[in-house]
Amino acid sequence: MFQPIDIAIIVVFFLIVLGIGYKASKTAGKSSSEFFLSGRNMPWWLLGVSMVAATFSADTPNLVTDIVRNNGVAGNWVWWAFLFTGMLTVFVYAKLWRRSEVMTDLEFYELRYSGKMASFLRGFRAIYLGVFFNVMIMGSVSLAAIKIGSVMFGIDKYTTITIASFAVVLYATMGGLKGVIWADFFQFGIAMFGSIAAAVVAVNQPQIGGLTELFAHPALEGKLNFLPDFNNTEVLIPLFVIPVAIQWWNVWYPGAEPGGGGYIAQRMLSAKDERNAVGATLFFNVAHYALRPWPWIIVALCSIILFPQLSDIHSQFPNISEQYLKDDIAYPVMMTLLPSGLFGLVVASLVAAYMSTIGTHLNWGSSYVVNDFYKRFIKPEASEKELVRMGRMLTVVLMILAAVVSLWLENAKQAFDILLQIGAGTGLIFILRWFWWRINAFTEISAMIISFVVAISFQFIFPEVEAGAQPEWWQTSHWQLVLGITITTFSWLLVTYLTKPTDHKVLKNFVLLTRPGGNGWKAINEEIESEGHPKIENNFTTELLMMFIAVFTVYGGLFSFGFWIYGNIIPAIIATAVSLVGVAILFKLLGKLKFS
Repeated sequence: MFQPIDIAIIVVFFLIVLGIGYKASKTAGKSSSEFFLSGRNMPWWLLGVSMVAATFSADTPNLVTDIVRNNGVAGNWVWWAFLFTGMLTVFVYAKLWRRSEVMTDLEFYELRYSGKMASFLRGFRAIYLGVFFNVMIMGSVSLAAIKIGSVMFGIDKYTTITIASFAVVLYATMGGLKGVIWADFFQFGIAMFGSIAAAVVAVNQPQIGGLTELFAHPALEGKLNFLPDFNNTEVLIPLFVIPVAIQWWNVWYPGAEPGGGGYIAQRMLSAKDERNAVGATLFFNVAHYALRPWPWIIVALCSIILFPQLSDIHSQFPNISEQYLKDDIAYPVMMTLLPSGLFGLVVASLVAAYMSTIGTHLNWGSSYVVNDFYKRFIKPEASEKELVRMGRMLTVVLMILAAVVSLWLENAKQAFDILLQIGAGTGLIFILRWFWWRINAFTEISAMIISFVVAISFQFIFPEVEAGAQPEWWQTSHWQLVLGITITTFSWLLVTYLTKPTDHKVLKNFVLLTRPGGNGWKAINEEIESEGHPKIENNFTTELLMMFIAVFTVYGGLFSFGFWIYGNIIPAIIATAVSLVGVAILFKLLGKLKFS
């Protein structure tokens, strides 16, 4: 399958990435701030591209393919809905995070809460997110690498994961976050070109014959709509109503955390200033939701025609393990149709997507364990060199754990649902804790524990029924998500009112540092003003207005791309006009955002 030119392209790609890591290593080892935050001097455009690259993982095209093959284009609302979360972060939370000046978003806990429980929460979350949750995410991404290796290289899962782990650990340990960010910039360009090239080749397969024939094919009947059938509640509720009405603001999901967090917060904290933090997250959300999805969707639609059943894939690739023979494997199967040269470039693009995501998660996870657990509780006197050394060692450990998890998982949608369920009911806390004084450490601890117990219960005690069987309503993943949100939210609200609030002095210092404003801090704001401090202005109404305008602007862009591709000229013109008007209004309103 591989020709010399393919091998040459892949080798050159690896050499460039390793060269970037080596170059960044010259400064990355100076301090933990350099290793984990690249010195806090990154511009918005570089951080924005890095955010996009980090979410452009090797499993994302597989996930989108799984969704489209089963639920059509409209099925993507399960992740499109997170645009609301993203834009809320852009216009409300990005500047607040940058003002906090913390090393990681977990350091926030001892800035916002008080007492031993605040310290416990910081340390526990460092292990819970930095290790367990992070390993699940990386395991899902590594699962995609296994499927790519099985289909495109014909090698077993152990060989694939060993090679993939070694390659990404090598550059991630050298250059720290700076190396990851600059490698992301290079890898994103390769990944985007590869995905577009793959879509072009797929559409021009003889069995398809171009875009017009693709969209007219009877196999795609009902799968091309942007919105689900509003008359079919069995489809409408899980694919659209729950994601848009509930999921985006009440579920913690990596890369789309309500209020910002995780590696998105890490990028914002490494920005030059508040403006660059806002610019980076804005660029990320536009590119993530409006620019990237369509090449993946096109390939997924083509796969329905070329490989309508999983048995069709198995007959052509008999060596694929039954464990991995799921709809998400159709994407790497489609890549085998590429000609020499382009095949090597697309393989390099998939490797780039894998390395950018895993590199980000390794640096992010190790930053939690080093800064928020080791330095905070184990060895506060640790030198900067020692902290960097610990970060590099933990990078290796996390990769090994992720490799083990990847061998257990079966398909991308499985991991997506598990992560959603674990975060169900916690999202509202991450929104309110900046604007409501009553949220305390016990709030977050109770929500984290209860949501995890509920998720584990659904996964292992009350699992979904086998395909083809008739499930009870509570056995379906979308109703389990709603149940998880309801149980967790009720529990943490009860705990919040039954426990003592955060120490008044801590709350006051938090407000003075981050200046969130709003009625949730009314008494503290009045006290601060009485002491001679400037009045804390709140521009929340304008920020929310900009959030919703930005949401419709990006959706307009997403749908305009789709309509132009479909050849629906009038709807395409309307969607494009909506998007352009939104852009004009946003630029006018951006001047009203208040920065330090």
